This record gives sequence, C-alpha cells and structure tokens, in this order.
Amino acid sequence: MKNYLKKIIFILAFILPLFNLAGFAQQTEVKQTVITGVITDATDKDPIPYVTVLFKGTGIITKSDADGKFVISTRETHTELQFSYVGYKSSFVSVKPGESQVINVKMQSESQSLSEVVISSNKRPAYRNKNNPAVELIRKVIENKSKNQGKAYEHISYQQYEQMSFSLSNLSEKFKGKKLFRNYQFLFEEQDSTKIGGKLTLPIFMEEKLSQNYLQRNPDKKKVVVLGDKHVNYDSKFIDTKGMSKYFERMYADINIYDNNISLVSNQFLSPIADASPTFYKFFITDTIKTHSPQLIELSFIPRNNTDLLFEGKIYITMDGNYAVQDAFLTVNKNINLNFVRALEAKLDFDKNPDGRYHLAKTNLIIDFGISQNKGGGFTGQRTVILKDYQVNVPQPDTVYQGPAHVIAPNAEKRPDQFWNNQRMADPSLTANINIYKNIDTLQTIPSFKRTMDLVTLLFAGYKDFGPFEMGPVNTFYSFNNVEGFRLRLGGRTTTALSNRYFFETYGAYGFKDEKWKYFLSGTYSLNNKSIYAFPQNYIRGSFQRDTKIPGQELQFVQEDNFLLSFKRGENNMLLYNDIYKVDYVHEFENHFSYAISARKWTQRPGGSLIFNNFDANNLHSVDHINTSEITVNLRYAPFEKFYQGKLYRTPIIDKYPIFNLRYTAGLKGVLGGEYNYHNLMGSIDKRFYLSQLGYTDVTVEGGYLFGKVPFPLLTIHRANQTYAYQLNSYNLMNFLEFVSDKYASVNLDHNFNGFFFNKIPLIKRLKLREVASIKVLYGSLRDENNPNKNPDLFQFPKNSDGVTTTQSLDRTPYVEGSVGVGNIFKILRVDMVKRFNYLNNPEVSEWGIRARVKFDF
Repeated sequence: MKNYLKKIIFILAFILPLFNLAGFAQQTEVKQTVITGVITDATDKDPIPYVTVLFKGTGIITKSDADGKFVISTRETHTELQFSYVGYKSSFVSVKPGESQVINVKMQSESQSLSEVVISSNKRPAYRNKNNPAVELIRKVIENKSKNQGKAYEHISYQQYEQMSFSLSNLSEKFKGKKLFRNYQFLFEEQDSTKIGGKLTLPIFMEEKLSQNYLQRNPDKKKVVVLGDKHVNYDSKFIDTKGMSKYFERMYADINIYDNNISLVSNQFLSPIADASPTFYKFFITDTIKTHSPQLIELSFIPRNNTDLLFEGKIYITMDGNYAVQDAFLTVNKNINLNFVRALEAKLDFDKNPDGRYHLAKTNLIIDFGISQNKGGGFTGQRTVILKDYQVNVPQPDTVYQGPAHVIAPNAEKRPDQFWNNQRMADPSLTANINIYKNIDTLQTIPSFKRTMDLVTLLFAGYKDFGPFEMGPVNTFYSFNNVEGFRLRLGGRTTTALSNRYFFETYGAYGFKDEKWKYFLSGTYSLNNKSIYAFPQNYIRGSFQRDTKIPGQELQFVQEDNFLLSFKRGENNMLLYNDIYKVDYVHEFENHFSYAISARKWTQRPGGSLIFNNFDANNLHSVDHINTSEITVNLRYAPFEKFYQGKLYRTPIIDKYPIFNLRYTAGLKGVLGGEYNYHNLMGSIDKRFYLSQLGYTDVTVEGGYLFGKVPFPLLTIHRANQTYAYQLNSYNLMNFLEFVSDKYASVNLDHNFNGFFFNKIPLIKRLKLREVASIKVLYGSLRDENNPNKNPDLFQFPKNSDGVTTTQSLDRTPYVEGSVGVGNIFKILRVDMVKRFNYLNNPEVSEWGIRARVKFDF
C-alpha cells in the first residue's frame, strides 16, 4: 500500500515541475440569476453539444459543452431562456429572476417524414474555398480584426480575476478506498461524472489573482497592479510553488482569438480567424440566430488534417457590419499530435462596448492529460479568467504608468476570505475546489506525506534532506573516466532550516586510478535574507575548488561528473587539474536583468595525456602549471523569463522572448601570481521563433574576441561532445580540445516541425512522431601571436600517442555539422543522425553519428 501511494506522488512530483479594497468588495443589491442544466435530444436522450443558449432578446449568450451541459448567468431581470440548434426546433423556457435554478431541456428534432427519397450519390461534394459563403464570411472577419481586438481604442482599463486549479483526475473508487487513504478522504472531491476529469478528483494546486490593468496607445504603455494573490503553498524544500505557477501560466496561457497564433501547452495553435486560416481549416455556416441583436451567424470549423495543431469548434459572428466574434467554443481532435492531452475545451464569452464592438469578458479553459487516451488516472487543469469594469477611451493620469509595468500591492497576499468570495460570485463553479487551501496545509503536517516527498526529492532532485543539511546530488556519487578511473564523490549543503542568511556547500571526491583527492568548499551570505536559490538572487560567495575538468566542456542543467556522462566515444584522456579560489557577487532584479562580478585565482595543471610544453632556446621545455588572476563581469537580460527552480538548476520554461548575455573577463598579470594580461569579451542571444504550423526554431547567435597573448588553455576552447547524448549547445561530432580560437562567431539553429509532415502520412501519423533538424556553423581564427605554430614560446598544441597534433585553429572554412532526426518517440525520446561536413581529415573524428536525447514535450 505504501508503495502505491509513493508511486502516485512520484508521478505528481514528476509532472508538476516538468508544472481589501472597499470598491471591489461591495456586493450589488441585484441578485444574480444562475441557470445550469443539460440539453438532450427528446427522442434518443443523447446530449446535444454546442447548443446556443441566451436570455431571449438579449446579447447574454453561451452554448452547451461537448456533453450538453451549460451555465448562464445575469444580474439583469430576464424571464425567458431560448435554446437554438440547427436541425432542432427552438425551445423557450421560463426562469425565475434572482435565483439559482437547474433546467434540463429536451429539444425536438425538425426532421419530417418524406414521401420519396432520391439518392443521387454516396459521395460528398468536394470542399472548396471558392464560392463558399462560409469562407467569404471568415474573410470578412479577418479583414475587420484590427478594429475588433481593441487597437482602435486609445485607452483601455479593466479588472481581471483569474483562477487556476490542477487536480489528479479520473480516479476510481477503488483507488480512493485503499487502506492507505483511510485517513486522507478529505483530499478527494466529487463532481459530475460527465465533466472533463471524471467523477473523482484529487485537487493538488490552486491559485487566484485579481489585477487592475491599464493600456494606452501612442505611445504604447501597460500597467498591471496585482491587488490580490492567493495560492497553495507547498514546502519549498520539495516544490517550487512560484515556479509551478509559472509553469501552469505557460501551459494555460491567455487566449486571444484575434491573434494569428494561440499559445497553449507550450505549443502554438493557428487561430480559426488567423490570416491563413482558410488554408488550414474548413468552415461551415451551421445556424443563424435572428433573435439576437445584432443577428449572429454560427460558423463551425474543423481542421483539414485532424492531426495538425489546430482547433475545431464554433464561433458566433455579429452581422452588424463589424463582423466581430461574439462567442467562441474551441476544442481539439483526439488525433491531434499533442502528447498526453485527452481533452481540451475553451469557451470565450464577449460583452458589447458602448460603441457596439465587443471585448473578451470571460475565458474558461480546461485541459485533461493522461497516458491513456480514454481511461486511467490523469491530470486536469482549469483556468478561468473574468474581465470586469471594462472601460474604453478613459484617459489615465501619467502617474498611473510610472514605475515598473508590473506591480504587486503590499497586501496582495494577505487578502481575507471575504475578499475572494466576492470575486468568485461571478461564476458559481469557481467555488468548487476552494477547500484545497486548508487541505494542502493539513497534508503537509502528516509524517507519511513528508517521508514520501523526501523520497521523491532524493530520486529526482538528487538530495536527501536532514533538516538544516541536505546530502547530494545522488547522480554524482559515482562516475568514471580514463584519467581518474572510478570516481566516488560525497557532498551536501546547508538549507534555510539552518539560516536564511548563511549557506555552506561542500563535497569530497577520490579517483582510484590517479589516486588523487578532489574537494570543494563554499560559504554564501544572502543579502536579501532569502534562499540563494530563490528569485531574485542577491548574495556574495567565497569558494575554493580542487577538481578536474575537460577543457572546453560547458554543460547546462547537468554536472560534468554525472554518471550517465561517463560513457564517451573516442579517446578521452586529457583533463585539467584545477585549483580555483573565487569570490562572486550576484544581483538579480525583478525585471530579469542581472549582473554578476567575480574575482578568480586559477591554477591549471595538465592531466592524463595533456602536457604543457613550450620551446625555451629551441629546447622543448615542460611546464607544470599556469596561474591566472581574473576579474569577470556578467550581464544578463531575459525579459518575461519564466522558470522552475529546482534543487540544482533553474529549468527554463521556453517562450518567444530572447535572452541576452554579455561577459567581460580581464586577466591581471602580477596580481596574486597571475602570469598573463588579457581581455576576453563574449556575447550571445538565444531566442525561439514560432512558425505557426511549421513548428518552431531555437536560434543561438554567439561571438567572442580575446585581446592579448595567451597559451592555448586560456583561448576559447569550443564546446565539444564525445558522449552519446545529443547536446543542443555543443558540437556533437567535435572532439574535446579539437578547436581553439581567439575570435569566433557561431550560429546554431534547431528546428522542430511538430509533425507537420509525418501528420500527413497514413499509419505513420498514428505514432505522433515529430521531425527535427539542426545546423551548427562556427567561424573562428587564431592570430599569429596566439598560434604556437607561429610562436614557439607558447604552449604547443596537444598530440596523440602517434605524435599527431589533435588541436588546431579554424581556417577560413567554418566548422559545420547538421542533423536530422525523429522526436517524440514514445513521447519522450529524440534520436538524431548527425553529420560532420568538414575537417574530416583531423585525427580520430567521425563523419556520422547517432545521438539520443530524452525530452519531455506536450
């Protein structure tokens, strides 16, 4: 039983990180009318989806979901509901104003008996865009997008309430009845069994926010003031709650149907009213709602290919000359090339402005995830966004836009329960899971839960918590290489349980082949009285490290002595033994600009087959070590960056925004034994470009220049990879220490087609595979003053056992490698065939290679 619980929480922990203003608190004296119910066929009793429901003679409209369920509310006094659907007679039902009611409606079919049936063909006519009234209508909508999405207004202001909930869903009564859960029944919630996520759920996360938003055109300005912020709080030593919030925010992003592309679950879907939508969608006029003012046209749409990242559903278009979207229902086909998504529904409701145009008033987005498409437990998330007090062309004082664009009110996280109850009154469904706040607080006091989360943290984050101290990371306890042989390592660090100001970290390692001890010790003082791993960081650190390093090996999100990286191709017998004394100062800002200043005294000694040799009076002379003293300044700017903070690394939640890096290093000769004067400047830009249905491209542009005369260990040693893992930022067929430069420029492009081609191949499309391709180009050169072939007093380039030089500079020809591959194998694996296009005569190089990478995508 215990193992069963641990498996459930194990899955949860794996998926999540991979996820008092009086004016606002006042209640209106007009009571709200709330109608819920189910619409079915009067004959066969099957639910009817997407039925238009409205208060007769008004613009208050909604539609039933895929299960025929609907909810509609108003504070106005209306006494009759109208139900309309093509092929059925319109139904009218009386309601009682100011009350909550359940009204189930049975609709009668309009079908009539025919005296004669003539069958002309069993083949449907081919769908065409030409002379298609539905396509002509959607083109009118596209033509009028600019004025209908608010760009015609100089000033806009509104309040936004949003609620995000996430649950372990589709659970069985057998699961709930396990003996292990006998004392934890308070965690489970029951809902209507026809809803997405099934009858039995276990809520695990919820957050609510209320913000005041101001927008201005010419010049463009935006101000967001967060008035309230309430969310579930997990123990930070187990889960980064803020990171989880950002993860869900990316997965369940805002939906603007007027944008060409809509971001959901880390992918981009083409909007049904995108400029190119007639190329990818089929449109059908399925109903005309004449009782609504203005008259509405119900326009249904489906993808031309049901495996593409496209929606299907209905939109309602106003026939008043504005051709605006008045309502929308979006879902996806079950065959879509989207991992783990079992169901997706989005409902968009629009309200009319005084000038007759419409603005988005409410969005309700539900996504259900699961390994099995139709059964078994899974995860269900729901995000509801409500906009109110919407005002247009009401200028705000300039003081409103002063200061940061995003501001959190001082008491935002201390709002009382009544404050939030007032916000939830707009939709009764928003009160469904509010017990989660106290339930999670209670859960975290239970010893068995703490023990289980402790185990999960050990397995995935790699640390075992002992209160003020934690041991790890586990995946570095054992590794091996040709120089050190078997390597054992043990280490750990202090936690906030010891101090919010002082942090210490250490490890010790021993190589059984080189019989040398390696160790590390650091002490850090937090200047903002919070964990040094929490954003924004502001600390000063002093450290000493004696350890080995592969020249030029720069890894992201993994440590070099990770056991899985011990397996390498070719020769791997050149290491550097390093003694590094270092002082760092790091300061991050809320706008995601940061700077870091470090001072380093660095001693490098060659290891394995690596030798430092130079010519002294024409005699070859061996040098035991080199000393350098450096000052480094790093500048980084990542606007709108989102990430999940793990125990070791920040895992980025990649979006469309660029990341800028600039680093300057100065070598100081004569300072603390430094032997060289030099200046090294490096800059890079990383950005993801979304190409709608063609997928996305990750682009990295980088360049550097070194001023001064230095030996090759201080040159830019280009990032190589001799493991069998595909590394995005390394050259996967380049050998360690193969190329060095004192000036270089590079561009890396990695493109994911998201199955654009595979989706159109019969049978293959069922596998939901995705095409990937990459190209990496590196230009570099070495001035004569830094080239040992021209300057014999410099360290000579390394040679192999056959006396052949294995390190060189790039000539006028750039180094180029590319790959094509298949991603999403078993939903987690990417395999690339990599080709190296030049420098094939260098010793011990491979022209071709197969590399694999584990990557979790939706």
